[in-house]
Amino acid sequence: MSSVASRVAVAAAGLPLVLGFAYLGGWFLLALVGVGALVALHEFYALARPLRPLVLAGYAGASVALVGAETGGPAWLLGGFLVVFPLTFFFAAVAATRQSTTVAMTSTIGGAAWVAFGLGHVVLTRELPDIGREAALTVLVAVFAVDTFAFAAGRLAGRHRMTPVMSPGKTWEGFVVGAVAGLLVTFFALYGSDFASGWRSLAVGGAIVGAATVGDLFESLVKRDLGAKDTGRILLGHGGVLDRIDSLLFAAPAAYYVFVALT
Repeated sequence: MSSVASRVAVAAAGLPLVLGFAYLGGWFLLALVGVGALVALHEFYALARPLRPLVLAGYAGASVALVGAETGGPAWLLGGFLVVFPLTFFFAAVAATRQSTTVAMTSTIGGAAWVAFGLGHVVLTRELPDIGREAALTVLVAVFAVDTFAFAAGRLAGRHRMTPVMSPGKTWEGFVVGAVAGLLVTFFALYGSDFASGWRSLAVGGAIVGAATVGDLFESLVKRDLGAKDTGRILLGHGGVLDRIDSLLFAAPAAYYVFVALT
């Protein structure tokens, strides 16, 4: 199966599942993001193995943070994540490793923060009063649109590299098409909702597009630094779970705070 065909197959099977769990919300969505977080963290820690991350501390911190987001909102998301610090210190104290303790702890805490805060804000967005369901579905579909249209346009018409150092495959043509798709999807997804004002939906769309692009480039830079092309192969042409959600990990927090600021 070609890379493009496998991407289409995975998207066709996975997107309805993700949107269905987001529509249901609550513990259904928490279960989905919890599994996704653990798989994504496993992929990151596998790539960062030379840094000797303290993986149990990272898994625990991310898990407690996500449960906190569902049960208590933003404060509990942060409070749950703070569990990673004492656990990291404890495992660093008892672990026998040739790696710098500072490097090991930083990779542990950084990976957990990257994944837990990103996916935790998907949960927080779904719990927003009045507009939670529409907001969460909008973020997910808009990020998918940005990624998909940017990829397709880059392959078909990409000529000018966007960031040759960080991600040689990204082009300005792909970025522009992906940005337009993300803005349009956000506008029409929120049309008729309690958040229907045109300028407000475009503000959310702009935040999603900008943050999704930065999130994609951030992961590309991390992979380049760690000497990897993909974080895994579990999603075939999409690579690993972390490859699939990299844009969402930045876009969800950005969209959440724009929603909060404008409601």
